[in-house]
Parts: sequence; structure tokens; C-alpha cells
Amino acid sequence: MTDAPLPDRLSVDPASPFYDGELLARGIGVRFKGEEKTNVEEYCVSEGWVRLALGNRVDRKGKALTVKLQGPVEPYLQNG
Repeated sequence: MTDAPLPDRLSVDPASPFYDGELLARGIGVRFKGEEKTNVEEYCVSEGWVRLALGNRVDRKGKALTVKLQGPVEPYLQNG
């Protein structure tokens, strides 16, 4: 399906060491507990967690407020 496997951990925050803008531009989808999630800020497959944004709420530094949930994570390329 792809040349390289998807990373174990990925973040949408450019300040994170797990950020990959090129890969994110290709379109990454995430299934969490079998359900499609569109508000994922960060995920880790090996540790089994996702960070989900809480609506439009931001902290005082302008970063999205998140909640960390445990469970099976399945990332995939949206655009083939």
C-alpha cells in the first residue's frame, strides 16, 4: 500500500519532535477503538493512546486542550 510504514507516533504540533509535516500533508486518518476520529492531535500505536482536541478550546499559549484516551490505534493513509 505504501513505500514506508506509518510512524509509531505522530503529532500535528510543529513544536513536537514527533511532527512530520510532509506525511501530514499526504493525509493521515486514525481509527481509535474501531471508530474514525477527526480531532486527533497526537497518537502512539505501541503504547495504545490518542490525544483528542476538546472542541475549539485552547490553553493560554494557544495550543488545543486535549484529552488522552487509551485503546487500540490504527493509523492509515487517507489518499492511498
